[in-house]
Amino acid sequence: MPNPNAVPDHLKKESTILYNLLLFGRLLRELGMDVNPGRMMDLIHALEFINIGIRTDFYHASRGLLVHNKGDIPLFDQAFDLFWQKPMEEWFTINLETLIHKKKPRPLIAPPPLNLPEEPPPSEQQQGSDDLQTLLEVTVTYSQREKLRQKDFSELTGEELEAVKKLMENLSLQLGDRLSRRRRPGKRERLDLRRSMRKSFKHGGEILHWARLDRKTKPRPIVVIADISGSMERYTRLLLHFIYGLAQDRLHPVEAFVFSTRLTRITRQLNNREIETALRQVSKTVHDWAGGTRIGESLKTFNFDWGRRVLGRGAVVMVISDGWDRGDIDLLAMEMDRLQRSCYRTIWLNPLLGAPEYEPLTRGIQAALPYVDDFLPVHNLASLEDLAQHLESIGGRKSF
Repeated sequence: MPNPNAVPDHLKKESTILYNLLLFGRLLRELGMDVNPGRMMDLIHALEFINIGIRTDFYHASRGLLVHNKGDIPLFDQAFDLFWQKPMEEWFTINLETLIHKKKPRPLIAPPPLNLPEEPPPSEQQQGSDDLQTLLEVTVTYSQREKLRQKDFSELTGEELEAVKKLMENLSLQLGDRLSRRRRPGKRERLDLRRSMRKSFKHGGEILHWARLDRKTKPRPIVVIADISGSMERYTRLLLHFIYGLAQDRLHPVEAFVFSTRLTRITRQLNNREIETALRQVSKTVHDWAGGTRIGESLKTFNFDWGRRVLGRGAVVMVISDGWDRGDIDLLAMEMDRLQRSCYRTIWLNPLLGAPEYEPLTRGIQAALPYVDDFLPVHNLASLEDLAQHLESIGGRKSF
């Protein structure tokens, strides 16, 4: 009897291709090219529309999405030919010195001018020193809010943590509305024969104007599934404040869940008007705080116990996790596939994605990424503001 939890062969093949793509992106970064995780995600999504077995199609798709400087094309061509060779019998190491067009990193400080100006008169020296003093005073001044926007949540002090919490209170997330089955008087879509006939009675039964109906719009539901395991402990406190703000906004229906080794629904606890009381109730409800991580089993519980209740009406699901998983990776891939097919859009928020050197190499992330519509960072206040702008652009019909 076949194993129902076994992963199909084509999924295993996709994981191998994904791993090789990540290695190729690392090679390009070592060569000095500006290749970030976002561009690698664009290339992974583009593979759905091209045949990777046709080398020319794969080459042009990779070059178009990864190369954004004309001068990098020769370097990319050499790296592509060297990396994507036919399989060899044994491993070999790529010597970066063979790529003669390797770029030098751009200096962080501009070099001094070659021709220094002659020493100015004493009066001009005094004026220059005043200008320099003014420049220094302007340089050392900064916006405390801007500093907090860019600082990683895991590096905040106690005072900064309280300041960020207050800034989060002003953060509002507005999703694009969904089309309802109900209709209202409008000007574009379906003819409203009943209203047209009623209006015609005022003109002796003659229809002078055709009334029309348009579809109503309703706010999309939001479903948040947050990781509270030990590896996410540095971000858990602020992310719970973020989820609480979503639940209190009242612009969209919000369902909230947390998981470590098992899934717990916290929607009712977050409905309290006092945030400290709400968080205390959450801490009493959740019994696996800062434990291990079993993403696949938690998502299976969500899909089978809560999916039909909360994923209707075009819900957008936000999974907040760093992707470290101690459970069954095959189960994680299967449940992410089921989750993506059941909701309108799947957004994975990873606090580690904000680091420039981050690469999605963990088994959990590699298993989940093929079924993620948006892979975004959530490590500081600026990333939450970017998330708000991204959610405002979501709308229309789901594309499969």
